[in-house]
Amino acid sequence: MGSLISGIFFIFFPAAITAVVLGHIARGEVRRSGGRLQGSGMALAGLILGYIGLAVLPILIIAAIAIPNLLRSRIAANEASAVGALRTIHTACFEYRSRYNGYPASLASLGPSPYKTPGREGADMIDAALAAGAKSGYTFRLEAHDDDADGYADRYQLWADPVTPGTTGQRHFFTDETGVIRARRDAPADAGSYPLE
Repeated sequence: MGSLISGIFFIFFPAAITAVVLGHIARGEVRRSGGRLQGSGMALAGLILGYIGLAVLPILIIAAIAIPNLLRSRIAANEASAVGALRTIHTACFEYRSRYNGYPASLASLGPSPYKTPGREGADMIDAALAAGAKSGYTFRLEAHDDDADGYADRYQLWADPVTPGTTGQRHFFTDETGVIRARRDAPADAGSYPLE
């Protein structure tokens, strides 16, 4: 009975060892009793659960080590992708400005054209996913500013924020027409945040 109860808690290492030890002791006593004692089935069930616990433990240890490392590497990859996307958008903004005399009004203006040929509403300079504002666990937002009210944006601000902070990314990013990418951990980045090295 003790083997079976310990076996039920096989996920805990000491309980798995106890289940195996008590299972072997109980099965030995049942065999030596010549039929007077019963409970061989419960002892066998405890043994099986105990051995399962001992087999599962290394897998749990490996998972406990590997999963955080996988999450960290995914976060690092998402952050690198976000920085790369900011650089791509920055380059596209300057190309857009040289073609259309001002910065784009939105990310969609840099994306695929809704017409047959590229234009101000769709310059076809970035891919559709990035133009939609989401890529690799980050959301992107572009704001254009027309300081002299002539219908052409003179400057822009661009943000990249993790979809789920702490899971898809740790840092928030910001850039503007200067091209300096800035980062912040605890809140959306802005022009006062630290520049990336």
